[in-house]
Amino acid sequence: MRFIIILLISLGSLLAKAKPNVLFISIDDLNDYISPLANHPGVKTPNFERLAKRSVTFANAHCAAPACHPSRVAVMTGVHPATSGIYRNSFGAHGPRWRHESAHLKDAIVLSQHFRNNGYHAAGGGKLFHTLQWTPGDSQNDPDAWDEYRGDPLDPISKDWPRPKLIPDARAGLSPGRPLGNQLFGAAPLDPGHRFGDELTTDWAIEQMKKKQDKPLFLAVGLFRPHIPWEVPQKWFDLYPMDEIQLPKHLKDDLADAHSHGRERWHQWVVKNDQWKHLMRGYLASISYVDHELGRLLDALDASPMKANTIVVLWTDHGFHIGEKENWEKFALWTQSTRVPCFIHAPGTSKDGRKTQAPVTLTDLYPTLCELAGLLIPPQCDGISLVPQLKDPGTPKAQPALTSYHFAKEPAASHVVADERYRLIRYGNGFEELYDFQEDPHEFTNRIDDPALKAIRRRLTSHLPKNPAKQVRPVPGSPYNLGKGRRPQSKATN
Repeated sequence: MRFIIILLISLGSLLAKAKPNVLFISIDDLNDYISPLANHPGVKTPNFERLAKRSVTFANAHCAAPACHPSRVAVMTGVHPATSGIYRNSFGAHGPRWRHESAHLKDAIVLSQHFRNNGYHAAGGGKLFHTLQWTPGDSQNDPDAWDEYRGDPLDPISKDWPRPKLIPDARAGLSPGRPLGNQLFGAAPLDPGHRFGDELTTDWAIEQMKKKQDKPLFLAVGLFRPHIPWEVPQKWFDLYPMDEIQLPKHLKDDLADAHSHGRERWHQWVVKNDQWKHLMRGYLASISYVDHELGRLLDALDASPMKANTIVVLWTDHGFHIGEKENWEKFALWTQSTRVPCFIHAPGTSKDGRKTQAPVTLTDLYPTLCELAGLLIPPQCDGISLVPQLKDPGTPKAQPALTSYHFAKEPAASHVVADERYRLIRYGNGFEELYDFQEDPHEFTNRIDDPALKAIRRRLTSHLPKNPAKQVRPVPGSPYNLGKGRRPQSKATN
């Protein structure tokens, strides 16, 4: 009997050791310009190419919402905005206020917490829930979801990003009206004598991978660039000489048959001041900067005991416009705002080096990781597992991608449904757009009234949410409201 007990204990120990580790990498504001997705020429991202060779590339992946806060809550809880009502960015929080704002999220189990509850050591660092470089203490993270966190989980990045000396716009010959304040919408090289935010977060993650772990590790790493301000060391700007910068493909009067995003003044200021190429250069430099940090993470993983038994997931919270459709940043429902880089490597499961066009919503990540790790999928999850596509990237996916957002001053939320080829958008004011992504990848022509696409329109319409949640509001009495002693330094609603 004693022998059987010892055998069972030993077997349990072996099974625990066999559980896969998870390296969960989140990147902020990174769009499909990276070379594996190839939506812009000349982008230097060798480490994304390296990751693509050792994982499945989900080339038709979309965020749940085109804004940092709702996207990240959706990924980390598996609950889509159409269920939770978290559609927009929200500020002035010091903790998971979303639990008080949405009844569907009150008891939601955060992804890291679910792994922690099932025998994992859950460690996090950097931006995983919404926070900004310039809003210290304004964070929607849930500290209870982690065994450990780099620094303060409710102020994870603000101290890591000193800024360069800024030249006033008037002295630089620029007109008044730059969006945001303090040149947060801008690009400039940082002092090469310092090390900065994402480097420091990566340093911490590398040390985590070096540690001897008694439990399988769930390691979440949140990298902030290429979020504005596009301030990285000069060497990354040097990769992109100004005379080689190309603007994105764009069409004059592209909004003539489309819904207004309400941010046209951003583009007007950029064009008036001849800043388009300069800002594109800053964005590309920031992409190459974060690509370098990805390479450091992959190097550390390859040098660690975790190498052979680690699931690697990389995702970004939404896409990004650099002037396409006269828009900058996100906050829109066209592909440039919704399409995201997404890569998954699962040891012994994924057909690495291949791409899939299966339509993915980032809420699919939670159930996918659960299935790969042998964990039960919590009933809160709205997505479906992507394991079939990991095993065979050609496997069709019946559920289309769904992205939702609530535009200011509109009576209801807007939604976009995307399959492998077509995208239907229904806005909160009733306006609709329909695009053939295969024939028109930049969505220049709205074909909502094209009789040839009548059946496509009807089919995609059937997948729109039937009773989507209403936009929730901050709760005045929540204990997670940011206290008077820790106010953000800027009211910029980026």
